[in-house]
Amino acid sequence: MMNQTILIVDDEQEIRELLRLYVEKDGYTVIQAGNGREALKQAAAARVDLAVIDIMMPELDGYQLIKGLREHSNLPIIVVSAKTENHEKILGLDLGADDYVTKPFDPLEVLARIKAQLRRYSGGAADSAAAVLTAGELCMDISVCSLRLGSAAIHLTATEYNMMKLFMQSPGRVYTKQQLYEAAWQETAIVDDNTVMVAISKLRAKLPGGSGVSIGTVRGLGYRLEVHP
Repeated sequence: MMNQTILIVDDEQEIRELLRLYVEKDGYTVIQAGNGREALKQAAAARVDLAVIDIMMPELDGYQLIKGLREHSNLPIIVVSAKTENHEKILGLDLGADDYVTKPFDPLEVLARIKAQLRRYSGGAADSAAAVLTAGELCMDISVCSLRLGSAAIHLTATEYNMMKLFMQSPGRVYTKQQLYEAAWQETAIVDDNTVMVAISKLRAKLPGGSGVSIGTVRGLGYRLEVHP
């Protein structure tokens, strides 16, 4: 495993230290921040491969931090929060988080989710023979995990990238929510259907009208990538 850096952001030092112990024990480098403003400075000063973020923090909360990070990076983001309501989870995912874990948590579960997100983010080309996927004006370069519409780059989170990759491997094919969830999150059990719906909504918003490519809904079945003449 190459040396990868995890940013842990929480205003409770005990939680940061607990996660640090488990994450460093597994060979990762850890940097810490006690609030969102400090975390943005850390992310700007060092190469960060993944961020674990609390929501309720002083100065700059987790939601604002996610928005700030997403302005410049598509690194994987895992929210670890005491907020358990579905609308809070949906908001976090909608802003750009890739995963959401509620407190109290098992540190081993968080570590497993960190590994899963890093595998998803960095292992794109290994499991596909095609280096480039195309659908209409969309072009996905798997070797560098990038998506372009014509000459314009489309910035995706790790989960969005994996979902779009599945769509582009077979344009027109209908995928169920279960299949999309397994491809994007690499887990077999959907905790909440809204998770997939939020991801689909975000992908649609990133495909501008008139581009000739859209994500269609097939009622009762699922979703497909549609290429229009």
